[in-house]
Amino acid sequence: MTGKAISSIATALVVGGGIGGMACAISLAERGVAVELIDLDPDWRVYGAGITITGPTLRAYRELGLLEEIKQFGAVTNRTRLFKYDGSHMLDLDEPALEEGIPANGGIMRPVLHRLMQSKVRALNIPVRLGITVSALDDNGTGVDVRFSDDSTGRFDLVVGADSVFSGVRDLAFPHMKPAEPTGQGCWRISIRKPPELDSAEFLLGHAHPCGITVCAPDMIYMWMLTPHVERESFMSDEEMFETLKELLADFGGSAGWIRDNMSKDDWINYRPLSAALQPRDWFNGRVVLLGDAVHATTPHLASGAGMAVESAIVLAQELASTDDVPAALLAYQERRFDRCRDVIETSVAVGALQLQNGDPSIHATMLGDALHRLSNPF
Repeated sequence: MTGKAISSIATALVVGGGIGGMACAISLAERGVAVELIDLDPDWRVYGAGITITGPTLRAYRELGLLEEIKQFGAVTNRTRLFKYDGSHMLDLDEPALEEGIPANGGIMRPVLHRLMQSKVRALNIPVRLGITVSALDDNGTGVDVRFSDDSTGRFDLVVGADSVFSGVRDLAFPHMKPAEPTGQGCWRISIRKPPELDSAEFLLGHAHPCGITVCAPDMIYMWMLTPHVERESFMSDEEMFETLKELLADFGGSAGWIRDNMSKDDWINYRPLSAALQPRDWFNGRVVLLGDAVHATTPHLASGAGMAVESAIVLAQELASTDDVPAALLAYQERRFDRCRDVIETSVAVGALQLQNGDPSIHATMLGDALHRLSNPF
C-alpha cells in the first residue's frame, strides 16, 4: 500500500487478529502508526474451509499488497456459472471486470489466507500479543487508557475493535448496539478435492437448499449449502454432519452430485447458523472505533464479508491520513462505509429470504449480478 502518512495519531491498538483486524493493522502501520495487535486465541488460528473472493475483494487485497500472493496460493477464475440443482446449465453470471489485472473472482483456503496476512503483519514488525483481550476502556478525549484481560495496561491514541460478530469492544464502548440477528438460515461447508471437470465458480439453484462451489487451489474446492436453521439441544457429531450433508445433496447433479458421491469422513465438514447486523451510527465513541463483523456483519450470500472488512480497514487509514482532526476522520470513515455495508447486508439477507421461500432462480441471479455491479464502484 502507498499513501499519505498518518499524523493524526501516533499509536493504535487493534483488537482482533482476524481478516479485518490484520487488514487494519497493516493499513495503519504502512502509514507510519505504531500499531499493537491482540487476539484472544493464544495460537492465532483460523477456522473454516475456503473463502470466495470476488473482484471487489481482490481489488481491496491489492491495496494491501497481497493480490499476487492470493493468485499464487489460491485460485482465480473469470466467470461464475449458474446451474439448476440437477446440473443443467442456466447462465453465466454477469460479473463486471473491474480493471486490468484483477480477476472476476477467486478463492483460497482460509488458513492459507490467514498465513499470508500474518506474514505481512510480521514483516511490518507489528507487535502481536496473543491470548488476551481488553477488559476496560477509558477514553479522555486525547487517548484511550486500556486495561487488558491479563491486568496489564496501555495507552493508545486510537483503539480499533475488529473482534468478530461477538465483539467485546462493542460491548464495552457502544451501549446503543445489539448482537447480530439470526436470519433463519444455516450454512453447511465442506472442503474436498476438486471435481475433475470443474473450472469455474458455480451456483446450483432452484432447490430448497441452494449451494455453491468455489475453487480454492489447483486441486481443492469448498462447497457451501444453505438450509433453514433448526435449533437443537446439542451439536451434531462428525458422523451426523457427514450423513446429513450427504442426504441434503441427494437431489443434486453436476459438481454437487459428484461431491456427494465422492465425499468421505476425512473431508472437513462444518455447519453454523447465520446472523447479520448493520449496527446503528455512531460506529465510533471518542477514540474507539469498530470495523468488520463487529459493526457490519453479513451473511455469505454475496461472498463479501471479508471484502467489506478489508475495505473498511483501508478507508479508516485513508481518512486518518486526510486530517489531523481524529473525530472528523472517524466520522468520514463511518459515512463512507455505512451505505455500502448496508447494501451488502440488506441484499444478502434478501437473497437468503428468497432462498427460504424457494424463490425463482432467475430473480436470485439478477439480485447477485446487480449487487456485484454496485460493488464494482470505487469504495
